[in-house]
Amino acid sequence: MVDPISLLFVTIFSAVMSMAVLGSLLPAAIPGVRRWLAASIVSILALALFSAQGHGPRWLTILAANELLAVAVLMILQGCRQFLGRRPVLLAEYVACLLLLAGLAYWTYVAPDINVRIALVSAFHAYVYASIGWVIHLARPYARRQYAYRFASIGAFLGAFGHAGRGTIYAIGLARQTELMQSTPINIAFLAVGILALPWLSIGMVMLAHERLAHRLERLANLDELTGVLARRAFLAQAEAAVRTAARTGRPLVLALVDIDHFKRINDNYGHAKGDQVLAHFASVVAGNLRAGDVFGRLGGEEFAVLCPETSPADAVTLLNRLRARVAQAEDGPEAQRLAVTFSAGVDHYRAGEALANLMARADAALYTAKAMGRDRIVVVPADDEILAARSPGSADGLAPRR
Repeated sequence: MVDPISLLFVTIFSAVMSMAVLGSLLPAAIPGVRRWLAASIVSILALALFSAQGHGPRWLTILAANELLAVAVLMILQGCRQFLGRRPVLLAEYVACLLLLAGLAYWTYVAPDINVRIALVSAFHAYVYASIGWVIHLARPYARRQYAYRFASIGAFLGAFGHAGRGTIYAIGLARQTELMQSTPINIAFLAVGILALPWLSIGMVMLAHERLAHRLERLANLDELTGVLARRAFLAQAEAAVRTAARTGRPLVLALVDIDHFKRINDNYGHAKGDQVLAHFASVVAGNLRAGDVFGRLGGEEFAVLCPETSPADAVTLLNRLRARVAQAEDGPEAQRLAVTFSAGVDHYRAGEALANLMARADAALYTAKAMGRDRIVVVPADDEILAARSPGSADGLAPRR
């Protein structure tokens, strides 16, 4: 038969492994990891004190051990809240932790009763484990992989169930024992559920931290570092998906290639730092004024692209003209350092059966036509492929040469 001491040492070993992995993640500055690491250290100390019951003073192997383990699981809960962007510390939980210590002292020295102590400790752990499971369950990301969240929440709920069952059985007197490490079937069963839930949860914390790290790396790969919008590869991937959707459903799709006017002159006259500031500000203004469902990305340098699903070319031109006005009016830095920023755009719509490259080529030709016509304007390619200058404030429609 498995004895309680063996279970404790398995749990200690697991906590040591989790501590090593969590320690390696500290440089990543993931919220909550420091609390999880500290919880692993405290739980190792608590479990080591538990294993010394019968060989050390009761204040150390009962009071200190139980209180340290309670603090450890509470730190895991606080780490989960911090990881998920919530307020980590609740004063009531610290009060409950102190009341737990007072109760342990009373039923150890004043009215010794191990069964009441077990019920008291189990109730506290059941609350903490249930809280961990609930906050993780609520925070499941619907747009990303949920495996780590499900693993951690299931482990927490199992721990809560085990502690709640153990506390209930000992509270109503269905089971009784004289010492914590007593090798009875029911004690070993509940210790297995209660104690082994801790390494399960520790593994879950490691998985959550790695999932967050993977998400960061994915964002770095998909987002342009300077502007925060989609990078070229990520934009093209979404554009390919949008083209497939348009081909399957027959719904309209419009692509606009956008270029900041005279950007080289900004770099030459004001320096690349100012150029980077203009790029970031431009991207922020455009991204903040697009519609839900529009896709915006930086293709490179000062060239950007906007993809407008289920939109007609005329509606896309209206949107882009509104963006031109917003960009021109947007304030960027102190008044003495502000620059008048304008952009040109070439617009085209998807034609059935064509590849994304064909759509981009026509939009690119329209963009160069807009530049040749004096910039600060939008040129749209109509259905017959003839490039026309779209009406913009202060300018008339005109026929541009075919490129």
